[in-house]
Amino acid sequence: MEFLAEYGIFLAKAVTIVVAIIIVIGSIIALGSKNKKSIEGHIEITNISEDLADIKEGMLEEVLSEDEYKVLQKDKKKTEKAEKKAKAKKLKADKKLKKFNTTNVAKKESANDDLNEVALDTEEPVKAEIFETSNDCQNEEKKSHRVFVINFDGDVEASAVENLREEITAIISIADPKDEVVVCLESPGGMVHSYGLAASQLTRIKAANLKLIIVVDQVAASGGYMMACVADEILAAPFAIIGSIGVVAELPNFHRLLKHNKVDYEQHTAGEFKRTITMFSENTEAARTKFKQELEETHDLFKDFITQNRPSLAIDKVATGEHWYGTQALDLGLIDGITTSDDYIVKASENNQVFEISYQVKKPFSERFSFSVQSVIEKAFLSVWKKSIESRLFK
Repeated sequence: MEFLAEYGIFLAKAVTIVVAIIIVIGSIIALGSKNKKSIEGHIEITNISEDLADIKEGMLEEVLSEDEYKVLQKDKKKTEKAEKKAKAKKLKADKKLKKFNTTNVAKKESANDDLNEVALDTEEPVKAEIFETSNDCQNEEKKSHRVFVINFDGDVEASAVENLREEITAIISIADPKDEVVVCLESPGGMVHSYGLAASQLTRIKAANLKLIIVVDQVAASGGYMMACVADEILAAPFAIIGSIGVVAELPNFHRLLKHNKVDYEQHTAGEFKRTITMFSENTEAARTKFKQELEETHDLFKDFITQNRPSLAIDKVATGEHWYGTQALDLGLIDGITTSDDYIVKASENNQVFEISYQVKKPFSERFSFSVQSVIEKAFLSVWKKSIESRLFK
């Protein structure tokens, strides 16, 4: 027992020394890279449609018998071959249709005869072929729409807006009007100006004539709902928290504590309302009145913004600062449907190519190193804590 105790003390000292060395090295590296320019980020694209197809293929391979799976693969190859042939046929027919439309009206009958003579593997008139390929074209267009998925996880400062603006810029640069943008939004709200900017970023999507869908799995409250209301369609899970259309501001006041300890605090301003409510000065009724007025003005701007984007919403009924769950929010007109982001994306993948777009910034070595050190310390602490609990339970 004495040996174990001494070994434990030695181990604790060794761990302490190692951690101290790591912290010192990390600090030196951080100071050395402090003045270096931050590494620029990059856009990452994940083909969700392909990932879902791979998952489905893997599941079928496991649950089907070997013979059933072979038959399925054979049918799949036939389908792919037929689709490839139909696509080639469509491209050739499109060329002939273009030629047909550009010929002289006086030579229309002659042009039809020429086209029928070179028609692909068919004795039908070219008009019937053109009609058929027109339907194929429409079906192809339905399947050629692209859906771009963005994830926004909001904090009080809406710091994710920096990534959001880059992701939206990337999408707008390549998207067509028939494409769609889905934003998986999670946010309890926060600073007015920060979420105002985030909402403005989303309006860029609509300004580019792209359909915008917002899907909320857990919460889109206050500033989060300010962002959501920009969408053409808002969808939410049954128990997602929606609403909280209000404004709140709070701060402690230490004036009496300072006065009790005979500490003077001075603040000088130019302008009657440069400062209203403060933490250290004695707040006056005039300052409180002005502060409440500013809150009401912000609330009015909030309501006006929502009304502009969702004019059919009874704003006075829902702009009380209350929040509702998804099914209740649907009845109130705050959202347009009930679903989860998973269900929506899987369904969209059936007929469309779905891509997840994310802007990633490579953290500098010093930051990654510090995070690793922190993780090691946390794991070590948790390990010691668990062992102490186990010793109390089982001894």
